[in-house]
Amino acid sequence: MAARAQKLREMNHSELEVQQQELSEQIFRLRFQLSTGQSEGLKKLREAKRDLARVKTLLHETELRKA
Repeated sequence: MAARAQKLREMNHSELEVQQQELSEQIFRLRFQLSTGQSEGLKKLREAKRDLARVKTLLHETELRKA
């Protein structure tokens, strides 16, 4: 878990924005698959949500540092 957060902390602002977009799309696809019964990847959905929260937190931290 800490390794994943450390990997995200090493990214710059633009990389974090790209990661945020990718995670948002992944969450959308996972939710759609779960609603249609195609996938049982609830664990993947939870991990993606947590990763998205980490990315958003880091983006917010970088914005606060700039101000």
